[in-house]
Amino acid sequence: MDKPEINLANVVWKGKGKQFTGILGSGYEFDLGSPAGTEAGSPMEFLLAGVAGCTAVDVVGMLEKMRQPVRGLRVEVAGERADEYPKVYTVVEIVYVVEGEDVDAFSVEKAIRLSMKKYCSASAIFKEAGVEITTDYRIEPVEALSVTSGSG
Repeated sequence: MDKPEINLANVVWKGKGKQFTGILGSGYEFDLGSPAGTEAGSPMEFLLAGVAGCTAVDVVGMLEKMRQPVRGLRVEVAGERADEYPKVYTVVEIVYVVEGEDVDAFSVEKAIRLSMKKYCSASAIFKEAGVEITTDYRIEPVEALSVTSGSG
């Protein structure tokens, strides 16, 4: 029997307020804290970023295998939280902004569908927890993403 894949993550308190350093098993470090701000993201924001990153890796990989002329991808995730503690995410909207000329819409739809139904572990965890996930996409010319930053 194969050994299960194990990922590691640690957080270390910085000794002040609710500020921490996150250290992943790969060695990557980042700041997190509460409340979120320009110096550190919140743990709940990192959950959304995990979903965005997970599905982005899937979609780019599949579009490349489909030989689509993708020049860029931005995944925008917005999460609505419950009013009562523990204030879990109840609704998550994922928008894929694909950059490229002549990218086939059917291929984009197929890649998103496969990511959401089969490959993206992070979104699967959200679904298992009862989060309603919706997806949408748009294909934009190459210069559009270069000028835009943040959510649009």
